[in-house]
Amino acid sequence: MWNRYLQPTSLAEALQALAEYRDSARVINGGTDLIIEIERKLRAPSVVVDISRIPGLDAIRVEGGVVSIGAGVTHNQIVNHPLLRERAFALARACWEVGAPQIRNRGTVAGNLVTASPANDTITPLWALDATVTLTSARGQRHLTFPEFYKGVRKTALAPDEILTEIAFDLPPAGALGTFLKLGLRRAQAISVVNVAVVLNVAADARIVDARIALGSIAPTIVRATQAEQSLVGHALDDAAIDEAARLSSEAAKPIDDVRGTAEYRRAMVQALVARGLRQLRGGTEQDDFPARPVMLWGGTDGHFPPLRIASHPSSIETTVNGRRYTVNGGHDKTLLRFLREDLHLTGTKEGCAEGECGSCTVILDGIAVMSCLVPAPRADGAAITTIEGLAKNGALHPLQRAFIDEGGVQCGYCTPGFIMSGASLLDEKSSPTQADMQQAITGNLCRCTGYVKILKAMETAARLQGQPHDSGAESNG
Repeated sequence: MWNRYLQPTSLAEALQALAEYRDSARVINGGTDLIIEIERKLRAPSVVVDISRIPGLDAIRVEGGVVSIGAGVTHNQIVNHPLLRERAFALARACWEVGAPQIRNRGTVAGNLVTASPANDTITPLWALDATVTLTSARGQRHLTFPEFYKGVRKTALAPDEILTEIAFDLPPAGALGTFLKLGLRRAQAISVVNVAVVLNVAADARIVDARIALGSIAPTIVRATQAEQSLVGHALDDAAIDEAARLSSEAAKPIDDVRGTAEYRRAMVQALVARGLRQLRGGTEQDDFPARPVMLWGGTDGHFPPLRIASHPSSIETTVNGRRYTVNGGHDKTLLRFLREDLHLTGTKEGCAEGECGSCTVILDGIAVMSCLVPAPRADGAAITTIEGLAKNGALHPLQRAFIDEGGVQCGYCTPGFIMSGASLLDEKSSPTQADMQQAITGNLCRCTGYVKILKAMETAARLQGQPHDSGAESNG
């Protein structure tokens, strides 16, 4: 997949590597886009520079009324931030709509921006928030607005030797309103057909002081519906104002026909989504379906991967899997999924899609659920990993493994390891999950046999079994 895989322990070291290798190098953090691009032969970097364990890059700071999001901040870390959920809900909601929990645990907001697809969910609310990006190289820093940064479909102003190190925007004032709405072809793991972000500042007399409406997946880059914004200023959110803003937003959209929707359909959906979003903000219902304690699949962690303390091994991978230490000479040029199966011969982790769509390859990396098909194998160096083989302890099945047997949650069994790993992570995170929690936990897992009813029943049973003595049984690979 690549010739050299570098894991710098500092930003300066990473920038030095980019200055040296330039066009032949590519930065990786979450890898949820880059790994797929490499697998599809859309990119072929000879050098990959992994910045995912550089200390401090995964920090969210709010100072002097300005929000700063580091290059390593994941989507789930945004979702988990109370102040951003309260004051920048459009961004938190967009992050919540990205992929599934395992994707949100690895995928970063900065990576979502750099990929530069107009359908990427987080670009739209950040554009509405008038965010800026900081691009850092060994030559210095540049600060760009979003219109300056984006040059077209999957095209940005990022130079080969630069890293997007910070995203910044002014924290909306208390009382500001915002939301994000997305139309996809399914409820989870869906690419946007259309998405909309609305941010409003409202005066005490309920009149709008400032309005920002951004439209995604309807043009080469995000579109600001400026005439619609202007039509709202000075008015209350009555039906007439909402209908006019929605109409003007539809006129601002210049979509094309593609496999996910026609231009005519997208224009109609822009109008519908803007109207819906404004009505939600008027009624205060925009967060009604947003969980107070979202499912992260962080297990017992705080959602932050530990930093790499020392330089990684150039020729071997030293890792701990299911409590056992391994040293493997080689294996650097593949995914973690294939490393586990081919080098460690732990075949319980299955390859279903190799694109982060089915969840069959879910494992626990440093306490956090991830899809191993989208994790580079060298990321295992110095890490602790749990696979399906490691859930059973001393001959006793994990409560969820036992429940899958008792409740008939297994049919062909191929997807089962991924479901069990996601469910086990949920049970570590929430001892008494709700039905909604369980459904959210498995949004990244696909089953072609059971229709999910028995799987959810097994998760309910396992939640009851937790804390009780485990039934004895043979160790299982799922």
